[in-house]
Amino acid sequence: MSEFINIITHERRLNAALKELDLNELHEVQKKLDNVISKREEEALEQEKALEEKRQKIAELKRNMQEAGIDISDILEDEIGGDKLASPKRKRAPKPPKYEFKDENGESKTWTGQGRMPKALQNALDNGRSLEEFLIK
Repeated sequence: MSEFINIITHERRLNAALKELDLNELHEVQKKLDNVISKREEEALEQEKALEEKRQKIAELKRNMQEAGIDISDILEDEIGGDKLASPKRKRAPKPPKYEFKDENGESKTWTGQGRMPKALQNALDNGRSLEEFLIK
C-alpha cells in the first residue's frame, strides 16, 4: 500500500502511472477520488460536530454543578466508596527471607518466597530437591 501512496502523492509518478489511461478513464478516476474526498470531509465535519456537542454538554454540566454547589471531588468521593480521593500507595516493609540456598558459585543466597524464583533454587528443585529443604527455621 505504501507504494500506491508513494505514486499517488508525487505528480511525476502519478502522471507516469496514468499515462495509459484515456481522458474518459481519467475523469472516472477523478469522480471516484472526488467521492472519497467528499466522504472524508463529511466524516470530519460529523466528528467535529460531535466533539462540539460534547464540549457544550460538559460546559452545561459544569454550570449546573456550580449552581448546585457540587464539586467533582464530591462525585469521585461517592463513586470510590466514601474515601476522599485515593491516597498514594505506601511501600510495604520488606519481608524477611523464607528460604536459604546456595547459588552456582557456592554463595549463600536467600529468597522471601515472593516474585520469581531464583534460577539456582529452581535448578535445585528441578534436580529432585524439595522446597521444604531450603526453609529457614
